[in-house]
Amino acid sequence: MKKILFFLIGILPLSALSLAQTAQPVPEYGWKHGLVAGLTLTQVGFTDWAQGGENALAYTIFADGKSIDDEENFNWTNTYKFAFGQTRLSSQGLRKADDIIDLSTVFTYKLGTLINPYAAATMKTQFAKGYMYPKADSAVQVSAFFDPGYLTQSAGVGYQPIKGIKTRLGFALREISTNKFNLYSDNPETKDKIEKVSVDGGMESVTDVEWQLDDNVLFTMKLEMFAPFKRFDEIVMRDNIALTAKVNNYITAMFNVQLINEKRVTPRTQIKETIALGLSYTLF
Repeated sequence: MKKILFFLIGILPLSALSLAQTAQPVPEYGWKHGLVAGLTLTQVGFTDWAQGGENALAYTIFADGKSIDDEENFNWTNTYKFAFGQTRLSSQGLRKADDIIDLSTVFTYKLGTLINPYAAATMKTQFAKGYMYPKADSAVQVSAFFDPGYLTQSAGVGYQPIKGIKTRLGFALREISTNKFNLYSDNPETKDKIEKVSVDGGMESVTDVEWQLDDNVLFTMKLEMFAPFKRFDEIVMRDNIALTAKVNNYITAMFNVQLINEKRVTPRTQIKETIALGLSYTLF
């Protein structure tokens, strides 16, 4: 009887270990897709309003998507962001308020550690013509579709210390393509010619943060920095911070801040802030 008890005591830990191993969830590999589209709309109208005011209408259409192929040995993440919006004041007419085309692809090879090699490419441009308004009755065009267009290819190592935070650092090649609006690509040091295409090698750092603060509140941030080898002190910085709260399945409140620091375009930091309440729908 004692021998049987010792035998049972000896195999119990092995049985518990075997059950623990079988209880672990099986990883789900393969493609996963997600796309959220939406519309924000603001309208103000006045009729015989004694305190004064102007009629206004503003709208923004947007779509954010991801396509991810997660396998045992690699991860291929593709993201695409589109947005276009306009605003109309009765005395100023229709003006562009938002215009984004932002595509990226990142291929990561899994080494089984926190640090993994990657290769990536990004493309940024806009849909429509962009204008500056130095005076109330004048408009100066400063951009157009793929004028400028930003292309970046990079390779290096990625690091994910915790879930929700990813960062990568690598060598990069950055191209700026223009047609008419050469301010974005021209080298001011070469006064005898105008460069329509700018190509710079350098170092690139990209950090993505995605935190679910609550069941219906999501905080995201994407910080991109590029330091060209020829002008290592002129770091190009793009930061996109967003806080999204779902009121219900269809209504979403959004707060977004975009920062761009690019000395060759302007010595000042460009800031764009948006607060919106609109409709959103998860297509898949």
